[in-house]
Amino acid sequence: MTTDETGPAGRPPDGPEPAPEAGGGTGHAGALSAEVLGRILEQLPVPVAYFGRDLRLAMANEAASVGRTEKSMLGLRPGEIEPGMFLEGGEGLSDALDRVMRTGEGAPYDAHLVVENSDRVWQLALSPVKDATGEVQGVCVVTHDMTDQFWARRRLAVLNKAGMRIGSTLDVGRTAEELAELAVEDFADLVTVDLLSEVLSGGEVRSVQHAHAISFDRVAQRSVLAGCPESVVPVGETHAYDRDSVVARALVRGEPIRFVVDPETLPNWMRNDLDRLRTMREHGIHSVLVVPLRARGVTLGMAQFCRHRTPGGFGAADLQLAAELVSRAAVCVDNARRYTRERTTALALQRSLLPRRAARQRAVDVAARYLPNTNGASIGGDWFDVIPLSGARVALVVGDVVGHGLHASATMGRLRTAVRTLADVDLAPEELLTQLDELVLTLEREQPSDSSEGGQVAGATCLYAVYDPATGRCTMAGAGHPEPMVARPDGTVEQLSLPAAAPLGVGGPGFEAAEFELPEGSRLALYTDGLIETAGGGADTARAGLRDLLGRPAHSLEDTCDAVMDALAPEHPNDDVALLLARTRRLDADHYASWDLPADPAVVSTARKRAAAQLVEWGLEDAVFTTELVVSELVTNAIRYGGDPIRLRLIRNTALICEVVDGSSTAPHLRRARIYDEGGRGLLLVASLTARWGTRYSGTGKTIWAEQPLPGTEETDPA
Repeated sequence: MTTDETGPAGRPPDGPEPAPEAGGGTGHAGALSAEVLGRILEQLPVPVAYFGRDLRLAMANEAASVGRTEKSMLGLRPGEIEPGMFLEGGEGLSDALDRVMRTGEGAPYDAHLVVENSDRVWQLALSPVKDATGEVQGVCVVTHDMTDQFWARRRLAVLNKAGMRIGSTLDVGRTAEELAELAVEDFADLVTVDLLSEVLSGGEVRSVQHAHAISFDRVAQRSVLAGCPESVVPVGETHAYDRDSVVARALVRGEPIRFVVDPETLPNWMRNDLDRLRTMREHGIHSVLVVPLRARGVTLGMAQFCRHRTPGGFGAADLQLAAELVSRAAVCVDNARRYTRERTTALALQRSLLPRRAARQRAVDVAARYLPNTNGASIGGDWFDVIPLSGARVALVVGDVVGHGLHASATMGRLRTAVRTLADVDLAPEELLTQLDELVLTLEREQPSDSSEGGQVAGATCLYAVYDPATGRCTMAGAGHPEPMVARPDGTVEQLSLPAAAPLGVGGPGFEAAEFELPEGSRLALYTDGLIETAGGGADTARAGLRDLLGRPAHSLEDTCDAVMDALAPEHPNDDVALLLARTRRLDADHYASWDLPADPAVVSTARKRAAAQLVEWGLEDAVFTTELVVSELVTNAIRYGGDPIRLRLIRNTALICEVVDGSSTAPHLRRARIYDEGGRGLLLVASLTARWGTRYSGTGKTIWAEQPLPGTEETDPA
């Protein structure tokens, strides 16, 4: 069939009727059959076209015409030009027609065509037309409009990508960026996401119903063109919308809106925002979607989708898609906001439970670092502490509660308070951990098994070390905690070996302590597992790195802390990191004096004289009278109720400390003597004259001590 052989609308030209085909009946019947077939083809609602051997359009029915132009299929009149010559999206149609013509086999062809500024998606079925000999004379093209199905599939594909890409982290800003990036890829030329300031901080969101002006923080912005329109509201800045603006009305109603930017009416609703007006005009923004971010009944912010490069404006389907995208993103933003609030609360709780001031002690110089995890998980339960003990000793503590969130922080606070309480009664390290283990088991039993408030505390670890500057001995015990390291003054670094023990609350054999002698100037490093297990090279590599860093000379403990954290702690750790460094000191003759005494009442006066002479040598004459009374009562008590060996010690530290050691484990009791009692007033007198007193026990006996404040003693500066 050629162009000259057909008339308008696909009918054959005037002339003799064709001869009937075999089996077609009489000539009259054949003519009726051809006429009926022509009418069927003409009135068929499906566009049908025929291309001859020269690949030019030879025939098209009425359904294949385009609107009022009276042009046939794809905007072509029969015999004009090849379809692939001018149709956007149909560049491969000529090749497909030629392939069917050569092979004689039908083939499908999908075309996304732009005809008169209208996006249409067509699916074409190409079938060869053969004569009686089987030779291909042309190609018949039957067209199906798949626009609705195409956009439905595209919408599902976009939503599927949104489910995989939006909300990949619990970061509010990153979630907003993911929404903007996805929207720009698929259907918008410019996307901005603005959130209320409370959302970024994790606080409770205020209502926007009665606000005169609604202010936002620009959190994310993406455009197909660089710099459009970053000059108006850069990311990170705060800006506001007037209550009468379209954006504010959408927020107050909580419903998305779609509008076409009319250059004539645009200045009316943007009269108070000349910068945005200028930008929209310069970039030719012609269609806008405003969609509030709402989750769980709360407005969190809003997203704007603009088109300035795409010729077609947003349709109803685009508005529905944008609303679904923003709805999913809003839930993710709200989850991130809630996480931020919980994290901020947990961090504030943990910070309040950690030491806020340097402890008043002279046994060790200390420096510490604490780094919360910043990689998606909630705040953990790591802690450290420095506790002054009697006799100028000091306790160094590092612990870690397994788990994250408020429950872990609260449990950490309980354990730290318990450690301080047990340390005040001067328990040995292994005994203290035993009592702490019982506390953890009690807390675990009190926690219902089906409780949703948090996990159990089983798995908490702790390391407790006591250093005595008078002897240079350090006694420590651990409960499933990483073993400490010590760098001695000669440059050698050693990882101390402690008896193996299970974490707190797990059960098993008891705890054992180990004792080490630390020369003056030794640096002791206590840390949590976050320091060595979050490093990229593994725990062994991290320990080797820590050993190397501790072996290097450093001007101060602060410098060593910084070097360790910079080298081993990642920028965004997966677990909390706590590090405590302590440099040991020793008490010299200006701060420490000791005498061994026989168990003879006559030695009491000698003890008083020695103590008074030592105080005069130290320049503490004002404390002689009180100290003589304390020494007299404590030595007498040790001779009468204790046993050998008896030792008197005076320590000038942050306070004046008087200690009497004896070989008995008999517990002293403070009681009030009756009027005619001859004894029972010694400890009451000691308690009245001193700031505090107490008793601590060891494997060979006990020590009764009393402290007096020194004139001019001041609190240290905040840590």
